Amino acid sequence: MSDFTSEFWHLYVAGLTLISIIACLVLLWVSGTTKVKAHGDNTTGHVWDEDLREMNNPLPKWWVYLFIITVVFGLIYGALYPMFGSIPGKLGWSSTGQYEAEKQRNLEAIAPIYAAFSEMEPEKLAGDPAAMAIGERLFMNYCAQCHGSDARGSRGFPNLTDNDWLWGGDPESIRTTITHGRMGVMPPMAAAVGTAEDVTNLAHYVLSLSGSPHDSVRATLGKPKYAACAACHGPEGLGNTALGAPNLTDNIWLHGWGVDAIVRAVNEGITNVMPAQNMLLTEQQIHVLTAYVWGLSNQPKQ
Repeated sequence: MSDFTSEFWHLYVAGLTLISIIACLVLLWVSGTTKVKAHGDNTTGHVWDEDLREMNNPLPKWWVYLFIITVVFGLIYGALYPMFGSIPGKLGWSSTGQYEAEKQRNLEAIAPIYAAFSEMEPEKLAGDPAAMAIGERLFMNYCAQCHGSDARGSRGFPNLTDNDWLWGGDPESIRTTITHGRMGVMPPMAAAVGTAEDVTNLAHYVLSLSGSPHDSVRATLGKPKYAACAACHGPEGLGNTALGAPNLTDNIWLHGWGVDAIVRAVNEGITNVMPAQNMLLTEQQIHVLTAYVWGLSNQPKQ
């Protein structure tokens, strides 16, 4: 990635832009000074479609002047605005600066709306229709891409409506998740479990924890191997919200159900990332969004 953020690309863009402008001037000069040997009828000898002949006339002055004006305009524009790589223009304008200014104006305009909700607890805010209408729009803009428009998620993306939480489902935990993001990591555990047969037996034991169909003989053999998993998922398989370790007893499978899915997880490990949203949302917006997400699987206070 550093190859695309190095100083070279700034110089490349600036140099290419300046060279292009100079090349236009050179082209204009060459076109205006180069003489073509003309025939007696003032043609160049080039003929198209049998009777279309190219005349050996100079470039129209209006075209030359317009060309020069265009080049001068380009140079003036490049001096006023950041056209030459990362060199700032004299006016100090930038697309980033304009975006930030417009964003700030928008935040100032909507601040009174969110101020009405700032003192309300998330559990009570979840029962406010106006707040939840705003929360729904925030969810659609910033969360639905991964969790789905119905918040039911998909493989690898948690369902937010089933009250099953990897990192905790209380409002404060949800707020932390939205604000700072989460990274859940299950390292490859095959070496700690044993042979490929041991991993398969462990998979059957994990299935047995949730009452899923499994081979009871293999599950019995795999139970001792579960010791390698207990540090995160707990001795009873109930998970650990401090680590984001899933509950293995509730028959909710974020990364796929069945022996093959579990074996793959043990052999290859799993990494799941939810990005932090505090760079996109204000504290007040996160407060409303927290209440909305909490309300998806809980009964709000009246």
